[in-house]
Amino acid sequence: GKTMLALHPQYIVDDRQTQQAVVIGIKEWQGIMKQLEILDDIEAYEKAKKTKSEVISFDQAVKEIRSH
Repeated sequence: GKTMLALHPQYIVDDRQTQQAVVIGIKEWQGIMKQLEILDDIEAYEKAKKTKSEVISFDQAVKEIRSH
């Protein structure tokens, strides 16, 4: 299962009580950054997998064109 980060954000509000910013603990922030890196890695891997097959088929196509 997915592990959810336990976040305890504090909000900075203006005089109308409109939320303007968020403050979170450094450990929580580092946890978020780590999760984002993992997501990036997964995304990059998925992209690489997709393009790899295209690259192979392209190379194959070039070989076939040259062999005629």
